[in-house]
Amino acid sequence: QQYLQIKEQHKDVLLAVECGYKYRFFGDDAEKAAKELNIFCHLDHHFMTCSIPAHRLFVHVRRLVSLGHKVGLVKQTETSAIKASGASKNSLFTRQLSALYTKSTLIGEDVNPLHSFGDVEGGELTDVVTDPPESYLLCLSETWDKNSRQLTIGLMAVQPSTGDVVFDCFVDNSSRSELEGRVLKVNPVEILVASDLSDSSHRLLQSIATASVQAGDVVRIEKRDNTLFDFASAMNTVNNFYSHTQEIGQSFSSVASLESPVICCLGPLIHYLREFNLEKVLLQHSLFQHLSCETNAMVLSATTLRNLEIFTNNTDGGVKGSLLWVLDHTRTPFGRRLMRKWISQPLKDVQSICERQQAVCEILDSDSITLPTLKALMSRLPDLERGICSIYHKKEFYLINSNLSRLGLELQALLPSIQSQLSSSLLRGLLLDTPDLLAPAHNFLKVLSEKAAKSGDKMELFYDLSVFPVLQERREEIQSVLAEIQDHLREVQITLRTPTVNYVTVSGQEFLVEVKNSMKSVVPSDWVQISSTKAVSRYQSPYLVEKCRRLSQLKEKMLIDSKKEWTNFLNQFGEYYYTMKKAVCNLATIDCLYSFAEVAKEGNYCRPLVQEGDRQIVIKDGRHPVIDLLMGEHTQYVPNDTELQGDRRRTMIITGPNMGGKSSYIRQVALLCIMAQVGSYVPATEASLGILDGIYTRMGASENIYKGRSTFMEELTETSEIVAQASERSLVILDELGRGTSTHDGTAIAYATLEYFIREVKSLTLFVTHYPPLCELEKVYPRHVGNFHMAFLLNEPEFVAKDGELKPDFITFLYQLTEGAAGRSYGLNVAGLADIPEDVLHIATCKAQELENTINSRRQKKKVFNILHLWMKVFKN
Repeated sequence: QQYLQIKEQHKDVLLAVECGYKYRFFGDDAEKAAKELNIFCHLDHHFMTCSIPAHRLFVHVRRLVSLGHKVGLVKQTETSAIKASGASKNSLFTRQLSALYTKSTLIGEDVNPLHSFGDVEGGELTDVVTDPPESYLLCLSETWDKNSRQLTIGLMAVQPSTGDVVFDCFVDNSSRSELEGRVLKVNPVEILVASDLSDSSHRLLQSIATASVQAGDVVRIEKRDNTLFDFASAMNTVNNFYSHTQEIGQSFSSVASLESPVICCLGPLIHYLREFNLEKVLLQHSLFQHLSCETNAMVLSATTLRNLEIFTNNTDGGVKGSLLWVLDHTRTPFGRRLMRKWISQPLKDVQSICERQQAVCEILDSDSITLPTLKALMSRLPDLERGICSIYHKKEFYLINSNLSRLGLELQALLPSIQSQLSSSLLRGLLLDTPDLLAPAHNFLKVLSEKAAKSGDKMELFYDLSVFPVLQERREEIQSVLAEIQDHLREVQITLRTPTVNYVTVSGQEFLVEVKNSMKSVVPSDWVQISSTKAVSRYQSPYLVEKCRRLSQLKEKMLIDSKKEWTNFLNQFGEYYYTMKKAVCNLATIDCLYSFAEVAKEGNYCRPLVQEGDRQIVIKDGRHPVIDLLMGEHTQYVPNDTELQGDRRRTMIITGPNMGGKSSYIRQVALLCIMAQVGSYVPATEASLGILDGIYTRMGASENIYKGRSTFMEELTETSEIVAQASERSLVILDELGRGTSTHDGTAIAYATLEYFIREVKSLTLFVTHYPPLCELEKVYPRHVGNFHMAFLLNEPEFVAKDGELKPDFITFLYQLTEGAAGRSYGLNVAGLADIPEDVLHIATCKAQELENTINSRRQKKKVFNILHLWMKVFKN
């Protein structure tokens, strides 16, 4: 009945019910849990049930949550001692839902036990599902304007484990490209939407969730009542939430200034997080960050993020093989999160870029012993960012605060050498500021018992109880009962006529009187036998039974009072939450700078010259950062130069054989530009780059089933978006545009599009094509267009006759960018590399020769016809 009553209120939750030393699942929940956890499920009194041991609760909860379930813990709300003293001692233990967990809300001792940090890091608990680097809960709202026929999307994402909140409001089209780009940058583990979400948006979210699925890891999408997303309802929720808070520096007016679609997300988020007691994370509106501020960061669209493999590779969706994999050598979890944010939002401010470069340069070149010491400090830190947020949510304390205190003291000791030895303004500012920000952590440790805090014993947490009068009173009552029990020992000795008898503790039960079985006759008849063996029996007198019951009640009341005082104690720390968060952010920045330095040193990178006024990309001996690293030292990547100038040659048309390295080259240029504007060194011997406002790409050929678009439609949609968004300060990359349709239509579309970018947009453009007519644009725009191809060696004559048979060409790729257009694409060479059967290759070679002869014949006839026509006009005149 208890289970059914709670289940009726939480139908979408897997309920784990505390029953003694186990947690049990019932009914459908039991069948689902048993299947996911691979445990035994059986019938018990008309209910299917399965169970897990209490000490392994966090392992199983994490596994269920990672598979997309919402898990609830139903705990006993009264203890045996308190129950025995109450009027309901013969009834069931009362139980209620005490905690809820999803992928974004894994906070608390139930899922992060105090011992788990060291065990997981040491490899002892190999079956524990660890937290992802980011755990954003994303909420979306849609507003359709009938008059303007525009769809406005509001977005708010919160990471309860770190306190980060980002928001955005934007107009989107039917393809939802703007929404896609933002969702990929946020990388949510859980998405909250209205039940009446549009089909286009729902299909997009499903496609992103499906694409990100890896073994045992699912992006959870939850639909909520659409009335919660109405502006009036959401504003009412927001008003009630913020007007009743007493948080310093917070007012309802500052929140109400957010755009209406964002308010329509904030309201449902408050509702949702209240279920988990995590809504407090939304109190500080001053720390909310705008997700896409075009004036501050380079624009990287969803297509660009995918095509350039910024965060994940396109093969298996893993991080290896991505730009993030190359640059992320951070040592802390909070450093990893910041690195991802930096890469998703390359800077456009030259001063900020140069500050990062200068810090990296100092880390690389400085002889100061301070920098290696700092590096060692960073390697020993737990996830402080999530830790201080857990304290803010009143979930844990000692492990994190002791690390904050230790770190603050160690940085304080380094201050003299930091001031005298470091010249980087960014490094100096971060390191000199952090010790003061961490100073409050020292005072909180002074009042705590380390042993009790590490073991989780809240009754013995505080050294000095004089500042906690309630606890002091409870402690005195307990001591009084203990004294009475000790005084009673003399009476026990007299009764048993044994002056040496003493109390014993067996199986956790205290104050037992142990008597040899041969002496049982002297034991009074009203004494209670507790346990026995073949040799001895253990008793308690009626007085002891009563006093032990009283002692248990007092200890449990002491525990309840201790938890209340502990919560109040954590509230005091909460006042310093944002100070501590700033300190951790400083440490994350330092971690990222160390990562850049390590990457630059290992890869022999150069410091790029980044200039604000110039529209240029000039790179000498540039290398693809990912391929260069994957190939390793033994197989050298062939470097290539790049020179694009806004007022001179700003467009490169790149041709050449299939598999010749064209796509790798254009990706290389884009990645180096991103790395430079993130503040990193780049894989080249020399680089001079202007600030780009965005990078736009159109690559590959794949239909979008979720959006209902064919390959060619996908090509044109992406191209249309680039035409609308790119400017003269953008880098545009178009790879084989037009190949999704017939040759004539494809050539025409590719030609017209490229000419538009040359003539109207004037962006820096890299255009890869297999259509020879496009190369004629160099003659039309000789100042701004150059033809290039990836060099190769033709190892055999064009067509070799052997026994009367034609054989396809065989070429050797040189992967070297060379001026001039390539005459052919040599596709049959790739067919040979792919082990297409000889018979097929022979037929293809003959057909290719036949088609080429036909085209050449037509060209020759047209040429003769044009000459005759010209002579007839001359003769007529």
